Order: sequence, then C-alpha cells, then structure tokens
Amino acid sequence: MKKIIALALVVLMALSTVAIFASCDQGEDDKFVVAVSPDFAPMEFVDMTKSGNDKYVGFDILLANYLAKEMGKTLVIKPMSFDACMAAVQAGNVDAAISGFSWTAERAEKFEISNYYIAGENETEQILITTAANANKWTTAESYDGLKVGAQGGSLQELLVTEQLVTKGATLVKYEDINMAYAALMNGQIEALAVAKGNADALIATTADETDDAKKGAYAGFDFFVEEKYKNNVVLVQKGNTDLLKDINDALAKAMAADIYDTWYDASKIYGDVTSIDEFGYTDDGKKIVGFDENDNPIVDDNYVAGEATAEDAAKKVAYEKCLKDILDK
Repeated sequence: MKKIIALALVVLMALSTVAIFASCDQGEDDKFVVAVSPDFAPMEFVDMTKSGNDKYVGFDILLANYLAKEMGKTLVIKPMSFDACMAAVQAGNVDAAISGFSWTAERAEKFEISNYYIAGENETEQILITTAANANKWTTAESYDGLKVGAQGGSLQELLVTEQLVTKGATLVKYEDINMAYAALMNGQIEALAVAKGNADALIATTADETDDAKKGAYAGFDFFVEEKYKNNVVLVQKGNTDLLKDINDALAKAMAADIYDTWYDASKIYGDVTSIDEFGYTDDGKKIVGFDENDNPIVDDNYVAGEATAEDAAKKVAYEKCLKDILDK
C-alpha cells in the first residue's frame, strides 16, 4: 500500500481520554489551547518527521496559528478523537476545537459557534467513496437500501447519511477514526464511506497503486445534498465564552478580507501527498502500528523510529511552510 500522508492521518488515541480530563493549560492568558482530531487531510494530519506542536499540520493548523497570532497568544495543540474534541470544549479543558467542524443545530445548542471560514470543498462537497470494483454501482439514495455505509461519529457526514440514506434503507456504521473506516471499506466490512471531497482525494490516493479493484478506493458516484447552513467550517467554543468568540470572529474576518484561505487549502493539499509521513499511528497504549493482520488487529513495533523526509517530500512542504512562516512572522 502506498505509504503517503493520508494514512498518516491518525489520532494518537492514547491522548484522547487524558486530554479531556487532565489539566492542559486552558485558561492561561498567554495560551490558546486548541483540540484537533488529526486524522483528516488536508484539514489536520500528522507529520512524524517533526515533533511537538510542529508535527500537526494542515489547513486548520494554519488557521489555529493565525488565530493565536491575532490574539497575541501561544498556540498549544491537543490531539484527540473527533468526539473528544467536542467533549473537551464543553468541559472547559481547551479553549476551542478546530477540526473541520460544520454548523449543526445540535452543536449550536451546546457551543458558541464562530462565523464561517472557507476551506475549499471540505464541507461544500460531501460524497461517498467505495472500492473501484463498485464504482458508480450505487448512484442514488435508494440504491443503498440494505447496504452498510460508514461515517465518522459526531460528524456532518454521519448526519447526512442518517438523513439521506438511512431513511432509504441503508445501515449507518460509525467509526471514531476515519482511517480505520477506510480500512473497513477496503476489507469489505462496509460498502461505502461518507467523507468530504478533500478527504476523499487523500484517502483514495493511499490505494492508488493497488491492482486489485476490491482493495482500491474510488468515488461511488453519489453526492449528498448539502444545505447552505452546513457548508464551510466553524470553530467551537465553550458555551458562554463570548469574549473569546468575539476575538476569534474578529480574526476570521481579517483572514476572509485578506483572501488567504485558498492559498492555505492548496498548500495543505500538496502537503497531503508526502511519502515519509508516519503511516498507521499508534495503539491506545502508545505502541507503533506497522500494519494489520487478517482480523484487522494492529501489528506493532516497539522499536519504530520515524524516518526523515526525502528531497521530494521536502519540496511538497514548501508552500505550506511558507504559509506558516507568513503567519508567524506577521
């Protein structure tokens, strides 16, 4: 399987529970503590050739850096699962969650929600992917009757599958990590997977070299109808923290006026095809995953050391690194 960044998009799950309930600097005036679920290229993912905050990269990471800079604070990234990001905000253990979130009525009740920011087709285009063997086989909602469709728990995709496919007879299968959901698709445990278009591009690229169409990702030929209110992305803030919300909205307005979102998104997509990035992530007890057995159990290597970037990899990071430098040097 082609070792590229899309399968590096793995949450360090051992941190999820700890990050929610442990003290993590939230509330310190000089820090902006942000929860992210780094399994979602090109929005947020992991570059294991780097360390500390620097290893978290992608569009939302650029945005988090931009917000922190505008507020005069130091950014602190807290990686955790998608659902855990929201729980951490509600508990007040982080200042905000920035992880490809869209507006939903349920979130509006539980959080202060920022104004929109625009990240390419991340929320505008919501689609289904499947295997190349089944490409364009199920192109209508009705054709998913009796099929299993995966989605990340708590995501916009889960909502869309529930509203548009489950009502037509499909079965929703929820996953905590989108990369494990893709692995389930490739192993035949589900027939299709709901993802944003940008994420679909990254996931499909990971199996582009496969010769077996049953193990190769492809577009299913089905697009969800996405209401205007669900398009684009938002930052989640703890309910009642209107001062922080105002600061974030002020910074978002400056970014929108500067017309820099497209540049960030394009640079993040280019970065998403780097070959030296860590591939499968870690188990809950922190052991390095180097593959999976026939029963989808992780194979671990306690002595694993992340490799160095190649010259080709470095070239693919240039545009992204320039975006980050422009932010930090402001």
